[in-house]
Order: sequence, then structure tokens, then C-alpha cells
Amino acid sequence: MNTLIDTLKYFVIITIELVVLFIGITAIIEFILTHISEEKMKKLLSGKGLLGNIIGSLLGAVTPFCACSTIPVTVGFLNAKVPFGATMSFLISSPLLNPIIVGMLTVLVGIKAATLYFVLAFILSVLFGFILEKTGFGKYTKNVRVKGDIKKNEQLAQQLTFPAKVKISLLTSWLTLKSVLLYLLIGVAIGASIYGYVPDDFVLRIAGSDNIFAVPIAAIIGIPLYIRAETAIPIAVSLVGKGMGIGTAIALIIGGAGMAIPEMSLLAGIFKTKLVAAIVSVIFLTAVISGFVFNIIL
Repeated sequence: MNTLIDTLKYFVIITIELVVLFIGITAIIEFILTHISEEKMKKLLSGKGLLGNIIGSLLGAVTPFCACSTIPVTVGFLNAKVPFGATMSFLISSPLLNPIIVGMLTVLVGIKAATLYFVLAFILSVLFGFILEKTGFGKYTKNVRVKGDIKKNEQLAQQLTFPAKVKISLLTSWLTLKSVLLYLLIGVAIGASIYGYVPDDFVLRIAGSDNIFAVPIAAIIGIPLYIRAETAIPIAVSLVGKGMGIGTAIALIIGGAGMAIPEMSLLAGIFKTKLVAAIVSVIFLTAVISGFVFNIIL
């Protein structure tokens, strides 16, 4: 009975924390995005060399896109002749540096771990975007066009008053929460069950920081397990509480967020097989490198 009560308390507390956090962060980012048009993003990304990659990664970090919106934006950049490397840095960082992921990590595992996660993912997205361009992978894109009147939507957004933008941002954050609430609850429920019923020594034996193979295995396992970040993070945090190395948990999150099966399927529609394989390899290396660095530092 005590275990059940502890499990339910964990479920309620984490759910409340994540819901408040989700609405707050999403509303703030949505408000910011009403002031950043796609044309502005294209101009910013046109910097030469590593500057373009750095800006691409930064833009990916402040745009909480899911794969269904990241991919069309990526296509729009490529069609507008934005440098390939900068576009790849944006594509890599967008799912990994989603503000929801960073915010959740800050609340659940602390600002030090969240900061380290951000720095690692940011540096690696800049580096790998630069490498993909310099190694000639730009030739493996398909000729795809984005449908929809983007400029018209941007003009409408510019005409909104400040109170209207705030209202729309809050409404959008609420609607976004409604669309992912089930996934969030599933993740918290699984995490609460792990917290309450999975023996510590079992997790420690399989995925403790002493197991050198735990990090790469976690990066691969994260792919089929991943539904959304709101689901994956509560599960990963619960496993950390049971003895999983924090680096292993980070590899699980990065592997799932960056190589989610739905996103890979969408990428196959705009990139040739060699480029899709290269992106998968890049995300896997990002997960493994980040995981080992986390285990060493923390």
C-alpha cells in the first residue's frame, strides 16, 4: 500500500510540474515566433562557414517543432538556397534542443545537467552540419516543394496587436498541450511505475554507469520507444532514480528524439538514402558522445 501511495504521489507531482512547464514554455516560444518570419530565418542562415551553422543550431533551439513541421521548414530553406550545412545544423538541433526537452530536464534533473545537455547538443549539431556540407552530402537532396501560402500567413501575423499575440500564444500552447497530453500521461505513468516497482539493483545491473555498452544500446533502444519527448523524459528520469547512469538516460532521449521512426520516414521523402543514413549516423554519434561525456562529468 505504501508503494502504491508513493507511486501515485510521484505521478501527480510530476504531471502537475510538466503541464505547467509545458504551457509556460510553449506560450513564450509561440510569442517569440510571431516576431520571426521565415524570411528572416532564411537571411540569418545565409552566413558563410561556421557562422551559418551556429545560427542554424540556435534557430533550431528556439523553434519547438515536431517532425511534421521541422521537415517542411527544412525543405523551404533548401528551396530558398540556404546553405546546406546551416540547414542540416537546424535539422539536427531542432528536435534535440526543443525548449520543452531542455525545460523538462532543468526541472527534473537540475540546471547543471540541462546546461550540459544543451551545450553538447548545440556544439555537435554545429559540427555535424558543417561536416555534412564539406563532405558533399548536399547532392543527396530531392527536388521537393513546400505547399501553402507562407508569406500570407506571416503578413497576417505581423498585423496582430500585442494582446492578440499573447492570447494566441496562450491558446496555441493549450491546444498543443491537449494534442500531447495523452502521451505525457503515458510517459509519467510508466515513469511512476518504474519509480515504485522496478528494483534498483536490476536497473543498476543492466544500465548503470559502469556498463560501457549501456550508452550505445540506449541510443538504439530509444528509437522504437520514442513517442514524444513528453513521454520519453519522465521514463528516463525514473530510470536515473533507479540507478541508470545519467549519460545512458541522455543517450536514450537523444536517440529517440533525433531518430524517431516518423521523422526518419518523412526525411526519406526529401532526402536520398545516403543522406538519411548519414543523418541517422550523426544522431547516433551525438547520443553516444553526449552519453559518455555525461557519465564522465556527472
